[in-house]
Amino acid sequence: MTKRSLVTVSHAIERAALATAEDGPLVVIALFQRLPYFARERARYERIAAGAAVTVVGLVGEAPPGLPAGAYGVALGEAEELAREWSVVALTPRFGATLVARDCREVEVAETLEAGRLFDGRWGFRRDEALHEVLRLRSQLADRLPAEALAAIDEVLARVRDLPATPGESRAEAAIRLMAGRVERAYRPGSPTRPDGEPADAPVALVDEPALRRWTGLAGVTASGTLPVALIGVRVAEPAGTPERFGRRSAAREAQAVIGALTGPLRAIDRAVRLTPDEYLLILPSVTEEEALAVAGRVHAALAGLARSYPFVAYAVHAAVTVTDRRPLPVAEVRHAVEWAAREGVPVATVAREAAPVGRA
Repeated sequence: MTKRSLVTVSHAIERAALATAEDGPLVVIALFQRLPYFARERARYERIAAGAAVTVVGLVGEAPPGLPAGAYGVALGEAEELAREWSVVALTPRFGATLVARDCREVEVAETLEAGRLFDGRWGFRRDEALHEVLRLRSQLADRLPAEALAAIDEVLARVRDLPATPGESRAEAAIRLMAGRVERAYRPGSPTRPDGEPADAPVALVDEPALRRWTGLAGVTASGTLPVALIGVRVAEPAGTPERFGRRSAAREAQAVIGALTGPLRAIDRAVRLTPDEYLLILPSVTEEEALAVAGRVHAALAGLARSYPFVAYAVHAAVTVTDRRPLPVAEVRHAVEWAAREGVPVATVAREAAPVGRA
């Protein structure tokens, strides 16, 4: 499931929790991964807490501050399983809805990195499924909730057990799934296109810096600690003393050949941007450092190989590689590392978090 589809389902569950109904008491438990994602929904959860018997919100690293009465924040450890969950569960004696999704730390082609994030998840509108999820989350969060929150949850659980599930749940859920499936297919057509309108399997073209900022989510909601992204900074310069060449057509062909060498190893979900006339940045979501270094090596080899087609061109190529889950992306650090690599004569440098560049062969 993409993040885009998960947002739709989670909003549907939250809207159901806000609906006026005489089937209380209501318990809502939601895990948001990171604070920026909850901050966007805070007003809605304040309204949910006003009508629910108990509302629980879990975030990695910190409990959400300033929750209203009846709402309880829970801090999740970075390494625990729940840290990768995006879950929303609503339960009353007569109603239940669940969304349980685990972050795959991968991405597909989409208009932004956030929208394309992928989750392994399930959802439904059946009360007994919601009952099981509340029991699971209560067990895992019990040592971090105060006694009054646990008592309120247990009261709802007791009421649910006293009543049978509502007949017709499967019919309603079948209709909801049909509508949701058609909406998802409308956003994910059989022949997907990239945000630039090109087919997903078309060669990657350079984007400009404003497009890169939009794609990386700087204009929307994004958070550190989720999707890993590799940054490869590349400087492509002619060595000092290279004789001047003549002819616009030849220079244009050479420039296009450089771009082709830079973007050739990239996937449809990757991006490339030209920062200066001789400096480029490649962005590769959801890859390891080893994979990113392999791409940097292929780019280096492709640029060096241009001399076979353009015998008077011998480019000096230097690169720096890092893999990060920080937002915003540490572009300045990578550019600094490329400068260091060029100064020290290092073909490819790696950049560790909070560390100086390290040369590689």
